[in-house]
Amino acid sequence: MRKRLGVMCSGNGTNFQNIVTNQLCNHHEVVLMIHNKKKCGAAKRADKYGIPHCYVSHKDEDKMIKLFDAWNVDLIVLAGYMRVIKDPDAFPCPIINVHPSLLPKYKGLHAVEQAMESGDKMTGCTVHYVNEELDGGQIIKQASVPIFETDTVEELTKRIQREEYRILPEVIDSLP
Repeated sequence: MRKRLGVMCSGNGTNFQNIVTNQLCNHHEVVLMIHNKKKCGAAKRADKYGIPHCYVSHKDEDKMIKLFDAWNVDLIVLAGYMRVIKDPDAFPCPIINVHPSLLPKYKGLHAVEQAMESGDKMTGCTVHYVNEELDGGQIIKQASVPIFETDTVEELTKRIQREEYRILPEVIDSLP
């Protein structure tokens, strides 16, 4: 079934671009992207691909809900959206998120740094449903990434992002 996707972003938009260009997502359509930073890279990427987008303050969930409802969105994807959704059940469809750790470990910000500082040998990324608890929704899929003693935060982050780019489209495509 062809899904109408809504995406929410805060940053550079590389996961957003991956959703737009990934082969697994080709039979789905990103119909709207909402960003909570006026000049984020994701907005530029939306312009490049001709995808409607708009700025909405993270405090205005009612406006987000109305927009996603008006655009008949089937699935909302948080792709680098750096705010908590206070009332996910009020949205017109399920919301999923991609997070750079093997949840339930290292919720919230600085997950990569937390994994490195803990002495873990393995970290990764998780796609999960969004609920009212920060990074606490049901896990859909995870991918592991080794932590090497020589890693910098940037190197490990890039390896984790490659796995995010792989599993997020797989999850989008697999959901009913």
